[in-house]
Amino acid sequence: MLDHPIETAGLVTRELRTGERDGAPTRIAVARREYATTPDELWDALTDPARIPRWFLPITGELRVGGRYALEGNASGTVESCDAPRGFAITWEMMGAPSWLTVTLSPTAGGTELELVHEAHVPEEFWGVYGPGAVGIGWDGALMGLGLHLASGASVTGAEAEAFPFTDEGRAFYRAAADGWTDAAIAAGEDADTMRAAGDGAYAFYTTAPGS
Repeated sequence: MLDHPIETAGLVTRELRTGERDGAPTRIAVARREYATTPDELWDALTDPARIPRWFLPITGELRVGGRYALEGNASGTVESCDAPRGFAITWEMMGAPSWLTVTLSPTAGGTELELVHEAHVPEEFWGVYGPGAVGIGWDGALMGLGLHLASGASVTGAEAEAFPFTDEGRAFYRAAADGWTDAAIAAGEDADTMRAAGDGAYAFYTTAPGS
């Protein structure tokens, strides 16, 4: 599925910030990756309900401002804004907990940069166990799948996606991604020892097969 997992993980630039919503602190993960395609093509891959399952998950709902969407077996939410082909903002709701996702596309000399900003209220005890993995590392897999789809036009099957984290390539990819988010957290001023341990926790969460 992935020939160069460490190099692919390295295509993402990661940043951690803090913020506030509704009077409560938030953690903000920022991921950026450049794709060798046009903004229009990247926008189509991100927003066409027929294409989204080819690199991410089956989606239902109304993909318009104010509409509700649902990703099969994952998150649901509301489309808050849409400015084709420059970006969109949605809520990201899982297990009753809302968070906020903004995607921005910018033309570059080599194609188009995608910036993904995910903001969430993260309990401190959860942050201590998983660190940036609580808001960041899961997006690395999505950005990888999007890149594979754009490069080949092929679909990533559900079975392939589910099995990938438990392969040698998957473990190498998520190890590199976890280390990247750990470095971003330390650069943002988080305690280095705590974040390294949390990075190990996030890596184990994504790469330990059920029942292992």
